Amino acid sequence: MDLQGDFHVYDTTLRDGAQQEGLNLSVADKLTIARQLDELGVGFIEGGWPGASPKDTEFFARARDELTLRHARLTAFGATRRAGVRAADDPLVGALRDSGASVVTLVAKSHPRHVELALRTTLAENLEMVRDTVGHLVAEGQQVFLDAEHFFDGYRADRDYALEVLRTAYDAGAEVVALCDTNGGMLPGWVADVVHDVVGTTSGRVGIHCHNDTGCAVANTLAAVQAGATHVQGTINGYGERTGNADLVAVVANLELKLDRSVLPDGLLGEATRIAHAVAEVTNVPPASRQPYVGGSAFAHKAGLHASAIKVDPALYQHMDPVGVGNDMRLLVSDMAGRASIELKGRELGYDLSGDRDLVDRVTSRVKEMEARGYTFEAADASFELLLAEEADGRRPSYLTVESWRVITETLTHARPGDEAVSEATVKVVAEGVRYVETGEGNGPVNALDQALRQALVRAFPEVAKFELIDYKVRILDPSLPGGHGTDAITRVLIETSDGESSWVTVGVGHNVIEASWEALLDGITFGLRRHRAGVPG
Repeated sequence: MDLQGDFHVYDTTLRDGAQQEGLNLSVADKLTIARQLDELGVGFIEGGWPGASPKDTEFFARARDELTLRHARLTAFGATRRAGVRAADDPLVGALRDSGASVVTLVAKSHPRHVELALRTTLAENLEMVRDTVGHLVAEGQQVFLDAEHFFDGYRADRDYALEVLRTAYDAGAEVVALCDTNGGMLPGWVADVVHDVVGTTSGRVGIHCHNDTGCAVANTLAAVQAGATHVQGTINGYGERTGNADLVAVVANLELKLDRSVLPDGLLGEATRIAHAVAEVTNVPPASRQPYVGGSAFAHKAGLHASAIKVDPALYQHMDPVGVGNDMRLLVSDMAGRASIELKGRELGYDLSGDRDLVDRVTSRVKEMEARGYTFEAADASFELLLAEEADGRRPSYLTVESWRVITETLTHARPGDEAVSEATVKVVAEGVRYVETGEGNGPVNALDQALRQALVRAFPEVAKFELIDYKVRILDPSLPGGHGTDAITRVLIETSDGESSWVTVGVGHNVIEASWEALLDGITFGLRRHRAGVPG
């Protein structure tokens, strides 16, 4: 990566993003995420603070042997030396020097009150700390970026001193100074004015680092770029403390697709959705469905009016082709659906409904009627496909006949406080002409039912052994629905089932959670068998 290139994309997920509440990354996690970020084509990956954190020290040590980056350069983060100590003698500066990273990003105070109250030193000594630390690391052969912490607040408090911190860093050899909205309190117009002033009164490359406390981190970053910044910092999925950092995917997508700036290697923006979701799996933070560009709902359409227009031209209700970021358009079937929604969704599932107005009308009416009773199909494509097949073929797909099922939950008399209750379920079904009676145990009634049902069916349908319940959601519905009051309210259950290659979601509704769960479980098995029997697993 040429540090004199036209534009820098700098990711700080592994350091600043890792400060998010509830996010705890192991060294192995960090190595995995670094590989994903490299596949996105970012120029720099900030790996952490060696010397200050044993985990980060280990990360840099392992990265030397285990991390091969094609696009990015690994960057070590640290602080300027302590007051009154030479940079060459400061052990934390030494850890940066010894980290093996060719690029070091130093954080420095640029707000007078922070210098005096947090560092407890003088403004002059702070400038010397910047000069000495940058100069020392440059002399040792490393390239240095500087994060000017609290810069925008410092600029407002004392413009001359804030700018002097930047000039000191540039004069000592820093190749970039990133202006940090550390408290996240800025708005785009304010950021643009300050960046414009900095670019006009200093001689080095200017970067931008924004937090999202006003909900403007991405907008502030773009405003800084339009004002002259050529180095952007952010995190994948907007991870970070408090309300997070600028979402780097949204930043680069806006730069490339809206402002016509080539900031990633050709073709790699198309990997954004896959990578954003892959990182979410590692962090164990569920992907935000409404995340711009890469969220599951980013190109989802529900209203019938939208669907009618999309049927003519998808561009009428989409700001871009989702393929550009590796995402896809989704049609949601709900009580807002019109004929066009049903036709488009049917086409997505392999049904050409355009010539059968009666069928479309029947499906549309049935969806509306069922959603009025508490069902939801926008989140349960598998159940909708079974409904569509039933209306199209005149019968619901079925591979078994259920005679009966029951479930019992008991607590043993000798159980201690905190011990789990034991659930036992019995199902009686007929499959492929054979009657099966099976009992299953589980850590809850739904788990027990799932075990019993799959034990009963696996002899008739061996592929059922691959099926696994991977997610389970329960919601008590609006009391205005029929029967919806107090503990007698209507319950909706969504179950996600996987066969190891793909997954599907089914829905059940009932007066109690077990009844609703059984319906969703049965649909999940039925859909999986239908898919495998048609020869299209995954």
